[in-house]
Amino acid sequence: MSDFKLPDIGEGIVECEVVEWRVAEGDHIEEDQPIVEVMTDKALVEITAPEAGVVTRLYVPQGQIAKVHAPLYAYQGLDENEGEGGRSVSHHASPISELPDVPDDAVELPVATPPSNPTAQGAYGKVPASPAVRRLVREHGLTITEVAGSGKEGRVLKEDVLEHIHHNEVEPTSSKPAPTIGEAHNPEQDAPRIEPLRGVRAVMAKRMVASAATIPHFHYGEEIDVTELLALRERLKPQADAQGQRLTLMPFFMKALALALAETPILNAQLNEAGDELHYYPQCNIGMAVDSKTGLLVPNVKGVEHLTLLEIAREVGRLTVAAREGRVDQADLKGGTISISNIGALGGTYATPIINAPEAAIVAIGRTQWLPRFDEQGAVQRRAIMTITWAGDHRFIDGGTIARFCNTWKGFLEAPETMLLYLG
Repeated sequence: MSDFKLPDIGEGIVECEVVEWRVAEGDHIEEDQPIVEVMTDKALVEITAPEAGVVTRLYVPQGQIAKVHAPLYAYQGLDENEGEGGRSVSHHASPISELPDVPDDAVELPVATPPSNPTAQGAYGKVPASPAVRRLVREHGLTITEVAGSGKEGRVLKEDVLEHIHHNEVEPTSSKPAPTIGEAHNPEQDAPRIEPLRGVRAVMAKRMVASAATIPHFHYGEEIDVTELLALRERLKPQADAQGQRLTLMPFFMKALALALAETPILNAQLNEAGDELHYYPQCNIGMAVDSKTGLLVPNVKGVEHLTLLEIAREVGRLTVAAREGRVDQADLKGGTISISNIGALGGTYATPIINAPEAAIVAIGRTQWLPRFDEQGAVQRRAIMTITWAGDHRFIDGGTIARFCNTWKGFLEAPETMLLYLG
């Protein structure tokens, strides 16, 4: 018998939450088969089996916290002489004895969605669905296999679950009927639902408090006329579509930002912990805040100054999908030098962002509005106006510096063809 101990799954991570067990005690498992999904303070991680065998014990219940280097589950390895024909779907559990640790390389992040169709299950019997959808299924007393998925490759979506519930008139197991007139009021019905703060949301809470408490923020707002930028994007979209890339405004924001940073490199610097050294980074790793199911994630596009608009668009698309699924690679979350929060995608006009420490600055982009503006001759024109708000580390960035930097960035966005003069 062997104990599988939770290995190191990220720098500084000492514990994680067990989100979902893919197996049960007594199940037969194959090498590299997904065993359990755990949530760290950064992302959702899938842990696979180091070898074939039979699961004999699950040490940590679903929803509980597992410690790094502590036993996660126990299994019995298959006899070397046992052939494939002798393997059964499940075996009885046997007494457990400890053996040496399982190698740490048994942890890997998934790189593809298991193939399936709307009625079939994916690899190892798993139906493709996000953790939020699986939680909704559990809350209504269902199993994921009961719901027909309408998403890509049979993925079960939230809408599929709600339609299934409505069709079968299934009520949540935790719901209670509304009191009728004259019925005695029960104070317990007014009690709040308590949920522990864990994973990404927990680390976000700690980091935002630390950032707001230790970094003096300087905020600077501006309006940018993106009429010409929108027109340019419309002209380029067919070519991007032909390359299989969705061209949003984000690649333009990032490319213009990298060009502006070349003229004001202090915005791409970071102050050390002692507060007595500035570290200037030659590479622009621009982060983008993504509102994922597990909380706020800020993956970053590496080396934006060397990438084309199509290459940036490809990275933006990849990171957005991974973040919304909660499956961002640890490397994509590290090394950011400056960040963009596109709150306007959700409808916000203004925002005052908090710096993603140890970075020096972050910009919040509001939604674009068509507004009347005067031209040079005094005539009123219909223009696309976008509001932005910068937050800078006031320990080493003053108002004049961030204003000049913003003017350079604004110039590239208002006259996007000027970026051609600086592209390598």
